[in-house]
Amino acid sequence: MGNNVHSFRGFFKKSLLTISLGATLATASVHADTLRVAGNFAVDHSSTLAMEVFKKEVEAATDGDINVNLFPAMQLGGASENVDQVRSGVLSMTWIGVSFLSRTVPELEAVSLPFVLKDRETAFRVIDGKVGDLLNEKLAEKGFVALGFMELGARHITNSVRPIESIEDFEGLKIRLQPNETHLNSFRALGASPVSMGINEVYSALQQKVIDGQENPFSIIRKNNFGEVQQYLTDTNHFFDFIVVVANKKKFDRMSDEEQQVLRESMAKAVAWQRDKAAEEDLESRNELIAAGMKFNAVTPELHQQMQQKTAGIVDDLKERLGAELIDAVLEGAKS
Repeated sequence: MGNNVHSFRGFFKKSLLTISLGATLATASVHADTLRVAGNFAVDHSSTLAMEVFKKEVEAATDGDINVNLFPAMQLGGASENVDQVRSGVLSMTWIGVSFLSRTVPELEAVSLPFVLKDRETAFRVIDGKVGDLLNEKLAEKGFVALGFMELGARHITNSVRPIESIEDFEGLKIRLQPNETHLNSFRALGASPVSMGINEVYSALQQKVIDGQENPFSIIRKNNFGEVQQYLTDTNHFFDFIVVVANKKKFDRMSDEEQQVLRESMAKAVAWQRDKAAEEDLESRNELIAAGMKFNAVTPELHQQMQQKTAGIVDDLKERLGAELIDAVLEGAKS
């Protein structure tokens, strides 16, 4: 009898311990959360480094209750795949060039107007004002929460055929662009033959002469080693591009007000850090491309004016497609 009592007491204690441990784990699972965040930028790109800032800030502010797992450099697929993964909830967040969201949220093309965002100060004034608010509303309608806009930068042309010194030099050039109708239409207006293509395919396409050239910020040209398969570099500054950080809206809305505020404040710090870093990265990248042997030529005022004239009709096209309010807000913000 005694042995049975002791056995029962031992079993009872073990049961209580199991129940207690299970309750502790259940409580931890309720409070702990993991954000899976993917991007297609290189591990040493300023945007990826900024996401490390975001991760550090979030985990510190929540004492580890929210963990941020980052997957840069296309570890979980390209930009288009990451957009779909966030929209479906497979990923919590992504950071991508806005053009890769423009197929889902066409209104993002409003900040792709050629030669309108002439420098980073103008670009940030526009995206941080009324235009940003309007775009955030459109993103929310498609299941995204915009947490911030980083700098991707002014875009420039490389090619392996000839230096671009006149408007005629665009004629027939097969130039890779992002999947953005405004970008593609702008290059058609210049006389080029634009091709939409994922960034992961561009190097081999340039190497095999499937395309003649591509356009990107200096930092992307350098980090993707396009200078190895391209000869000419021209500072056309035709578009200024942004990186948008978006979260799955359903997941974000399920968070407490305090958690949402942590994410927003942490991203604000990351964006500010990245914007400062991007300006430095841009200049360094241009100088490294030239030092590595690319033949650089600056666009003359005459050519710049001709390019603006050739693409002037893009504004009216976008007003028709996206509505005048948004386009007028971009134009007004750029003039302020």
